[in-house]
Amino acid sequence: MSRVCQITGKSVMVGNNVSHSQRKTKRKFYPNLITKKFFIPEENGFITLKISTSALRTINKKGISACIKEAREKGFIK
Repeated sequence: MSRVCQITGKSVMVGNNVSHSQRKTKRKFYPNLITKKFFIPEENGFITLKISTSALRTINKKGISACIKEAREKGFIK
């Protein structure tokens, strides 16, 4: 599985390391991902998701069912 959040779709970004002399070399910015297991009452079972910590806050605010429904509509979850 790649480094992509399954709720928000956040993924790796590319940028530059900039030294004191302003030399630029390529680098990657990785999202802050965690693997977490959630209980879904509608399906009466658990689902394991790889999500960003900001998505975890969204789940706490909206609820897991609403977030999974949005992610399926956007195509982040099959």
